[in-house]
Amino acid sequence: MALVKKSVTVTDRQEQWIRAQIASGEYGSDSEYVRDLIRRDQEQNSAFRALKTAIQDGLASGASDKTVKEIWAEAEQRYRARNR
Repeated sequence: MALVKKSVTVTDRQEQWIRAQIASGEYGSDSEYVRDLIRRDQEQNSAFRALKTAIQDGLASGASDKTVKEIWAEAEQRYRARNR
């Protein structure tokens, strides 16, 4: 994986925060901290897009003839099957 050098400008307060994260031992450098933030953002956006797609699919599927009790039972079955 190729690395690309970036220049980022931060406020004094943000610089202090970054330095505190490094001093705590969580990160070894500014770059490591920023890369971690980017990875977290990518994961969060990926989860958000999956949820948005699921909601759109649900809305597009229309109304159900099933009762709430039936829908709940099916959801519990899917949950148990995923967690085996």
